[in-house]
Amino acid sequence: MKKVFLLSLGMFALGFDAYIIAGLIPGISETYNKDISQVGLAVSIFTLFYAISAPLFASLLAEKPVKKILLYSMLIFTFANSITAIAPTFTILLISRALAGAGAGLFSPLAISASSNLVSIDKKGRAIGLTLGGMSTGTVLGVPLGLYVSDLLNWQSSMWVLVLIGIIAMVGMIVYLPHIETPSPPALNERLKMFLDKKVTITVFITFFASISSLGLYTYLSTLIKEVAESGHLALYLWAWGLGGLFGSLIIGYVIDYFKKPKTLVTVILLILTLSIICIPLMIHLPLLRYFPFFVWGAMGWASQAPQQHLLMSYQPNNGSSAVALNSSLNYLGSSVGATLGGVVLAFGFGAVSLIFFAVIFMVLSLLLQFYSVNYSK
Repeated sequence: MKKVFLLSLGMFALGFDAYIIAGLIPGISETYNKDISQVGLAVSIFTLFYAISAPLFASLLAEKPVKKILLYSMLIFTFANSITAIAPTFTILLISRALAGAGAGLFSPLAISASSNLVSIDKKGRAIGLTLGGMSTGTVLGVPLGLYVSDLLNWQSSMWVLVLIGIIAMVGMIVYLPHIETPSPPALNERLKMFLDKKVTITVFITFFASISSLGLYTYLSTLIKEVAESGHLALYLWAWGLGGLFGSLIIGYVIDYFKKPKTLVTVILLILTLSIICIPLMIHLPLLRYFPFFVWGAMGWASQAPQQHLLMSYQPNNGSSAVALNSSLNYLGSSVGATLGGVVLAFGFGAVSLIFFAVIFMVLSLLLQFYSVNYSK
């Protein structure tokens, strides 16, 4: 399991980047004189390119060593973040976010798949959970750190911290990461057949709708907190969400290995996730409980990915890497769609509270698909 920590380090950088922008939106908006809904495009374009990069480039890079692909993708990711930090115009910032998303999209699914190939069969669930845990750790530690640096200096300084983390991750992989064997990705026609597998299609669309809800809502968390809680202490809510994510992503691997019923776990997770979002406006004014829905939201959101990936690898044992990549793509495509729809809602003046209503709608869609999936498999 020690070697899996090396991949977790790279995922730490991804987690930092994927979620820090939501907290930096007010500062970016002020720098480039853009509306909050427009700055949301920085999140949308990152997650969109995150979603499409893996399936777009996987076949082209099929013959390359896994370690080299991981290093090159982290290099692209880190270089793009340095451009974000010095971007003279909003357009260049968006281009740099697209490039960072492409690098992250290449790294993440390959790292998850590779982690399961570094351990024995009985530890695969824990390896996947640990790798995802690196991303959630980047959120729980990196995002508050980035916000602190941003408050102390400026939002660009937070990006430079991220660049430093990316460099450390690359050095660690160069020195310590061994050669990793993973199955070669299938040809394009085989990918299409995989997507047309009904079990795979249902599973990834469950992920898609849940992501529209959960990650889309997270994008505008700073606006939501300001409106609903009438509080400027955004970091505390991000801490609660991130700590929940860390807890959920680290514990879920052990739960999968112990109960060996990932489909049942997904159902329970989605139900609790839906309730946590509903409880945000109901509990946010309660002194001792205001952070609890955010903790549960983060825990269930992060925990949902490992059992889904576990299911997909069981459905496609010969194409596990591609199945994970497909799920990762739909996850971040959902985030992009959610951030875009959230920006549209805010642009029309509905207010941040209405985002919770839309989030619940998409969670219901995800649950309906999950119930169908459970019955379909019987």
